[in-house]
Amino acid sequence: MITNEPEKPHDGSGKSQAVGSSYKWNVVGMLWCISFFNYADRQAIFSVFPLLATEMMLTKEAQGWLGSSFAWVYGFSAPFAGILVDRVRRRSAILGGLHVWSLICMATALARSFPQLIFFRAAEGLGETCYYPASVSLLSDYHGKRTRSRALGLHQTSVYIGTIGGGAFAGLIGDHFGWRASFIVFGALGILLGLVLNRFLFEPRRGDADLANALAIKPVWTSQRLPIKEVLKLIGKTPTVLVLMLAFMCANFEAMILLTWMPTHLYEKFHYSLFTAGLAATVYVQLASMLGAVLGGWLADVLRQRLASGRILVQALGVFAAAPCVLLCGNLHSEQWLMLTLAVWGLFKGLYDANIFASAFDVIRPEARGTTAGFLNMFGWLGGGSASVIIGYIADRRGLGAAISSAAIVYVIAGVLLSLAALVFLKRDVAHMNGKPIS
Repeated sequence: MITNEPEKPHDGSGKSQAVGSSYKWNVVGMLWCISFFNYADRQAIFSVFPLLATEMMLTKEAQGWLGSSFAWVYGFSAPFAGILVDRVRRRSAILGGLHVWSLICMATALARSFPQLIFFRAAEGLGETCYYPASVSLLSDYHGKRTRSRALGLHQTSVYIGTIGGGAFAGLIGDHFGWRASFIVFGALGILLGLVLNRFLFEPRRGDADLANALAIKPVWTSQRLPIKEVLKLIGKTPTVLVLMLAFMCANFEAMILLTWMPTHLYEKFHYSLFTAGLAATVYVQLASMLGAVLGGWLADVLRQRLASGRILVQALGVFAAAPCVLLCGNLHSEQWLMLTLAVWGLFKGLYDANIFASAFDVIRPEARGTTAGFLNMFGWLGGGSASVIIGYIADRRGLGAAISSAAIVYVIAGVLLSLAALVFLKRDVAHMNGKPIS
């Protein structure tokens, strides 16, 4: 009898581990903690931009390069990380990556010049690149179509809490002790977490959850590794995934604007302290995103039982509704209205975020999911990562508020792309996923 749980998950040492029926949700919790540090480490630098600008005489465009250097290295590395994840134990990729990026985070405190900061930010992008392909692939083998969006949506909430923690804590320490201390603390805590979870995180068999849900349909996949050529062919002949990649590029463009520039916008426009700016720029939007991710995961799972396009339609709703918020955020002069608008933006952003990978996994076989997640990250971070520099360039010429507002059109483009995927390509690709050969 096939169940939703792997019969003999293992810890990487070859020793079988017995798990209870709740273990698949324990995995969500463990990966949540790792993802928290993944985002706290990368967010911390944005809250101390004013200190860096003073110490190293940086323009806004130069500050933008600090965000983009991470994003571009992360994006370029992502396909290779995804291919690797489909060929190694994902548990090893997750815990090994946690130790590597935590050490790099600590080393960032050694930077004494702008080129050194660029180097460490780029290196951290390389260190973090395996985590998401590995984690979402691993979770997809514990959670089938009935719970996958909820599991990935709950995991996604760590992104928002990590962003709040990284932004607020770095700002608080920066106000009192300078910008370097938070990097040391976050890096050390990440290493400690990895040592603890080494005893509790197990590797599932690939495809278990999908096999459990296959019912009368005989799946075409196996738990064996596919040649890279076959994986790339599979992705290339699945237009739903290709369109989802373009939509993620647009959505991540907007997310990078929010993460990179909102603390500085509040610091300059409303004269907040670093701590208050870092907290206000993250807490309202990220807590609302967390609520949106839980709601989006639940709604997508419900709709997916009735419509093959259910997950993508929830994403389209999210980006279309978020577009007016971006337009307003750069123009509002009231602090209260700006905070409310940020929260609404975050709520709809969460609807989209909860289904980034779950939507793609509806049309991609388990053996290719790590690689698919890697290519999604590549498009999202190479295209989206350019937002830091582009908005910085516009801000130096037209002002930061106008630069932020001008990006609202990008969300509209994302909504059009998602609608195209749901209405034109998805039905065909789901059929191929469930047994029809791809010609």
